[in-house]
Amino acid sequence: MAGPEELNPILKSLWPNTDFETHAVDYAEIQLGCFTGKDCIRSIDDPVFASVIAVDHLVDREPVIGFNIDEDYRAYPLRMLMRHEIVNDVVGGVPVAVTFCPLCTTAVVYDRRVEGQVLEFGVSGMLRNSDLVMYDRQTESWWQQFVGEAIVGTMTGTRLEAIPARLESFAKFRERAPLGQVLVPPSSLDPGYDSNPYVGYDSRSEPYGFFTGPYPEAVAALERLVTVGEEAWSLSLVRREKTIVAGDLVITWEPGQASALDAPVIAEGIDVGNVLVQRQTDDGLEDVVYGVDFAFAFHAFHPDAVIHTD
Repeated sequence: MAGPEELNPILKSLWPNTDFETHAVDYAEIQLGCFTGKDCIRSIDDPVFASVIAVDHLVDREPVIGFNIDEDYRAYPLRMLMRHEIVNDVVGGVPVAVTFCPLCTTAVVYDRRVEGQVLEFGVSGMLRNSDLVMYDRQTESWWQQFVGEAIVGTMTGTRLEAIPARLESFAKFRERAPLGQVLVPPSSLDPGYDSNPYVGYDSRSEPYGFFTGPYPEAVAALERLVTVGEEAWSLSLVRREKTIVAGDLVITWEPGQASALDAPVIAEGIDVGNVLVQRQTDDGLEDVVYGVDFAFAFHAFHPDAVIHTD
């Protein structure tokens, strides 16, 4: 395993507060994703919201990350997360990090409370398995966004708690949360948030060159998977079946959500549909933590997982 001595000294100098002696992964697996490093993509730390009924710049099929804690319903448009990747927020009194990695199309909401302190997260500028590596500004430990685990620094081995959230169309969020709040740009100036910096990514046969690991055998590298823990269903299967019951899980699909990674204008992207995963309980259906991730990324972090294709 490559240790800290393998790191570029210039890179290490940018992280004077990071304990590089403590790490859970091979440093050879970590790549510099942007040349300016730390905070090259700036997280949103003072989010601004508008009432869902006042939002007129989003079309119905635009994708958002939607969730609630108690009666506090929030939506975070991918048009903004494509360019910021992390939003540090407080929802229903709970400090959360709303995260999105465009290279893996992985959207996860995490509780920022760890070991009695509230962490604030930023973009490290690093990638591992083409996935966003976050860092916390308290200890400057590095965290893998896909799984929510610290991989470098004093927090190594610590896991964040994921919060159930939906990757859904703006119309679906508005329907279920007519009093909800929507993340908006901090001013009337919208610096191209409706455009897609990853035009045509959905049509590629393989991810960008940041990924060097093996691809899954059962599906194409950029096939979307509906993932729950270490189990996954191909989106094409879920789309064909419309409803899949797997144990106590109920997975549903319906049309109406644009891909954020296809057309130059996000709202004009191909229809990837709305996926919802819930668990049957004695009190009815409840949301669970799930993803709609590219297959190569899921396989990289769960190489032995089952991928259902038929």
